[in-house]
Amino acid sequence: MLQIKGLSKAFGNKQVIRQLDLDIPTGSILAVVGPSGGGKTTFLRILAGLEKADAGSFVLDGKEMTSEELKAEEQIVGVVFQDFQLFPHLSVFENITLAPKLVLKEDKALYTKKVADLAKTLGISELLDSYPFQLSGGQKQRVALARAMAMSPKILAYDEPTSALDPALRQQVEDMILSLKKEGVTQIVVTHDLTFAKNIADHLLEVSPII
Repeated sequence: MLQIKGLSKAFGNKQVIRQLDLDIPTGSILAVVGPSGGGKTTFLRILAGLEKADAGSFVLDGKEMTSEELKAEEQIVGVVFQDFQLFPHLSVFENITLAPKLVLKEDKALYTKKVADLAKTLGISELLDSYPFQLSGGQKQRVALARAMAMSPKILAYDEPTSALDPALRQQVEDMILSLKKEGVTQIVVTHDLTFAKNIADHLLEVSPII
């Protein structure tokens, strides 16, 4: 279980998150919903260790951690950002294997098999030699998810995963998230789409801008 205690974040005089307390059971799906300016993406960035919280702590399976420690532990949180953040000069295979190779120091046989298994699961086996500019939005999203999953994180987080997708692709994303839940993956989904959130989530956190 991930417990968040007293999380606060401000940018200058603007308070974005104030004293947030939250429990996320292992294997569950939390959807964070609300309009722009409610702190959804900031929450995700803090969780991923990309933004420093002003106050608060995280307790993962009974161990208390700061946001900096969360980032230091590369396999705790994997994030799929809205813009995917794929390296344009690397192939799909290279994008997925970069972190396992450099951070986890896995040998080639291990990360090659891992990528093959992930690619089959996510339906991107035929794309491994392609480059990001050759992919559709839905394909890029699956590659970004495979890259996050290649680090075997305890928690997967998504920033607006259905943004700008057509209904068929939105359904694919929904199915994918629910299939990962069956495998026991803890997931956090940041979205403005309340209908999508209700379809996938065990728990909803509705946020709004702090006045």
